Amino acid sequence: MKVKTTLLGAAAAFALAPAAMAERGSDGHVNIIYWQAPSILNPYLSGGTKDIESSSLVIEPLGRYDEDGNLVPYLAAEIPTVENGGVSEDLKTITWKLKDGLLWSDGSPVTSSDVAFTAEYCMHPEGGCAQRAKFDGVESIETPDDLTVVVNFSKAKPNPYGPFMGGQSPIIQKAQFENCLGAKASECTEANFNPIGTGPFAVDDFKPNDVIEMSANPNYRDPDKPAFATLTLKGGGDATGAGRAVLETGEFDYAWNLQLAPDVLEKMAEGGKGKTVAAFGTLVERIEMNLTDPDPDLPSDIRATREAPHPFLSELEVRKALSMAIDRELLTEIGYGQAGRPTCNLVPAPEMFASDNIDCLTQDIEGAKALLEEAGWTDSDGDGIREKDGVKLSMLFQTSTNAVRQDFQALIKQWWEEIGVETELRNVNASVFFGGDPGSPDTFQKFYADVEMYANNFDGTDPQSYLSMYRCGNEPKPSSQWQGENINRYCDPEYDELLEELSETGALEERGRIAKKLNEMLTKESYTIVPLVDRGRVSAHSNTLGGVVLNTWDSELWNAADWYRID
Repeated sequence: MKVKTTLLGAAAAFALAPAAMAERGSDGHVNIIYWQAPSILNPYLSGGTKDIESSSLVIEPLGRYDEDGNLVPYLAAEIPTVENGGVSEDLKTITWKLKDGLLWSDGSPVTSSDVAFTAEYCMHPEGGCAQRAKFDGVESIETPDDLTVVVNFSKAKPNPYGPFMGGQSPIIQKAQFENCLGAKASECTEANFNPIGTGPFAVDDFKPNDVIEMSANPNYRDPDKPAFATLTLKGGGDATGAGRAVLETGEFDYAWNLQLAPDVLEKMAEGGKGKTVAAFGTLVERIEMNLTDPDPDLPSDIRATREAPHPFLSELEVRKALSMAIDRELLTEIGYGQAGRPTCNLVPAPEMFASDNIDCLTQDIEGAKALLEEAGWTDSDGDGIREKDGVKLSMLFQTSTNAVRQDFQALIKQWWEEIGVETELRNVNASVFFGGDPGSPDTFQKFYADVEMYANNFDGTDPQSYLSMYRCGNEPKPSSQWQGENINRYCDPEYDELLEELSETGALEERGRIAKKLNEMLTKESYTIVPLVDRGRVSAHSNTLGGVVLNTWDSELWNAADWYRID
């Protein structure tokens, strides 16, 4: 795999040059707003983007992906490759070398034992790790000296950059988390809310689902960075308020994920206080089908597995009909305009991994009705709702609270009711929905509904870890503190076999073929996942904030150390 070992591309380096000349803390304060409020600062206990990205200001991986998807070193001295000897010829080991002299924000040295412990923490058999797929295939980790980490895979690993790469797989301090292994992980509130890190900022105060106060890390490896002495990350509200706070009032310097209709954004930009930035990556708004019975009367461990199949979504014909009824072109037009593209793919990019599947792009209401009719789902009593064997097609459709998503819900409900499917709508505060709290019934991981809608994406340009989320056994469940990425409880041995083949395949063309097949098994063949819109990432920054480089391949805050104030 080709990597780039310079910190940034030439264009980005030019843009960030003023920050390099600043002194640490010389530019005062910076304000960031995430309308989905962070609820934890440990991405291993939350799959929510808001938590992963806010954490990235504090804790860092060995390497990241830059704005072009290239691998670049952060805590590592360089990106290991076969060419430089960092990856073994048999592709079964990758050896990372830490930069010399790295310190945690508390002044203690960063060592290879911290890296090895991070893997132990996520891979612990009694724990639940939201990023477990990143460590797929890891057999053991060796630390021959304080700066060297050797990751051994059980089989040849042509793409060995799962562990410790990107914002979803940062290094945590062993001394802080060593008593937080397994089932104890979620109980370590102090560590989860106030992690000691290597990033440009350190946590001063964290109020979950509200606000995080940070200050410049005094032990950050570049003595001239960050330019800002203090940082506030405000959470909550909605995308409209966040956009106005940057584009119209100038109250904030950076607003994340402005999931707003195009005309709304255009009107806000007339305020003249800031500008929007946008780029396409792998962010797909989709509907997930629950393959298990969400009946609240069932025990939680039964609801978490396919021991109790869903009373009607277990049928392929029903899932396919629901997909056929949707007009993705219209959803894209009203929700995202030029910042969206209708899609049938869970993996829409890079091009070599994107299937040419376009079957879902044409809405077919009559075809959906006929499919349900043929499968025996009929409206025998004339109430407009199809039924079979005493089971009615009546669903709860949940998502997070957001104006665009509620517009989508209303339209989809209308289309589904046209084909005889009764649909109840529910929206949950985004901070709760994406929060990962094992005690909450309202998280997307627990999936206490029939279908749900959201979007996420993957680090970097290779989808192997992302597709590995849907491996059998990777479902959230009580024994994993409801962590796990296979939220619809999909399980197909053929899919798992193909994952193994992908993990052992080095030729890029063949990797592309396998990834496309895996994508189609989830979408085109099983309709377990129903993609809707390939969303461009749209955020905004003030006219006085320099150094911003929008990155769709990693944390959006990936280069906050390089931000600076423009006079």
